[in-house]
Amino acid sequence: MRLEVLKNDCFYHIYNRGINGCVIFSNDDNKLFFLKKLKYFATNSFKVYAYCLMDNHFHLIIKVINETNITQQFSNMFNSYAKAYNKQESRTGSLFEKHFKRVQLKDEVYLKNLILYVHLNPFHHLNQDYKTFQFSSFASILSDKETNLPRLEVIDLFDNIENFMDCHLLKQEFLNEIYTLE
Repeated sequence: MRLEVLKNDCFYHIYNRGINGCVIFSNDDNKLFFLKKLKYFATNSFKVYAYCLMDNHFHLIIKVINETNITQQFSNMFNSYAKAYNKQESRTGSLFEKHFKRVQLKDEVYLKNLILYVHLNPFHHLNQDYKTFQFSSFASILSDKETNLPRLEVIDLFDNIENFMDCHLLKQEFLNEIYTLE
């Protein structure tokens, strides 16, 4: 399988899960540590537009701002997290599935739909309220607290904050209908 090369000024969906679907975040401290690593490694290389950390997988939507060694930086970040997690859990071996997955987002429609998908992950997988889920960028985008997320750029994709929230509600209603039909 040929892995997508990460290029400047392009958006990507970066995701992975625990090997064999195993847990990669045992507690909130693990998730906070992962976000701290993400912030550190993102500096000068990429911007995180959206994220969601579930117990056994994660999703990131990024825009590359400096492609130099970015794949290696992601690799270093995931390896660093895995080593710390393995030590904490007294485990050995791989934590993540082989290579982190990356898909280039070709247009704005795909980007907006993916932001909705990432934010609605807690609803989809855990039947939890995505608006209050602690380890998603949804609340950070709506908040007025300081963040490294390009909050205004994300809101501008949806034209305004009201439409940002409405699009999430409509997508959730759509998912509710699908689940009801199953």
